[in-house]
Amino acid sequence: MKQAQKGDRVSIHFIGRIQDGTIFDSTREEDGCSDDEHGIEPGPVELKIGDNEFFTQIEDGLIGMTAGEKKVVTIPADDAFGEYNEENIFTLTRDQIPEDFIPEEGQELELQAEDSDESEIVKVLSVTDEEITFDANHPFTGQDLNYEIELLEVLD
Repeated sequence: MKQAQKGDRVSIHFIGRIQDGTIFDSTREEDGCSDDEHGIEPGPVELKIGDNEFFTQIEDGLIGMTAGEKKVVTIPADDAFGEYNEENIFTLTRDQIPEDFIPEEGQELELQAEDSDESEIVKVLSVTDEEITFDANHPFTGQDLNYEIELLEVLD
C-alpha cells in the first residue's frame, strides 16, 4: 500500500478537539459540526502535502501514513491561536455604543469597524451602567488543538 509523501495530493477526514475534548471542527457530519458553524462542509478534504493548505503539523503527520490509517496530531497553542493577550481586552463607554444595544456578560458579538469590511468576534466580559469590557482573544487562545486525522486515499 502506498505511503503518503510530501507533494502527494491526499483525501482525509479530521476531527479537531480543544483540550477538554470538545469538538470544534470536523469533516464528519455525525460529529455535529455544520458548515454554518465552522465553515467546513461535511465530507473528506483534499490537500497537497507540503503546500501549507492546513496546519503544517497535520501535513507533516500525513507523511508515511497509508490509506485507512488514523493518527492524533497536536497543534501547540503558539501555532494555533497563540497565547492569551491582555492587550486584547478593551472597554467602551456607553456613549460609544448604540443606545439600543443591551449586552450581557458572556455574550459573543461580531464587531465591525466603521471604515473597514473587517470584523472580529469579541466576548462581553463585564457590563456596568457606565461601560462594557470586551475580550477580543479567540475563544481557543492559549489552548493546544488535537486533530484526529484519517488518511482516506493517496490521490496521486
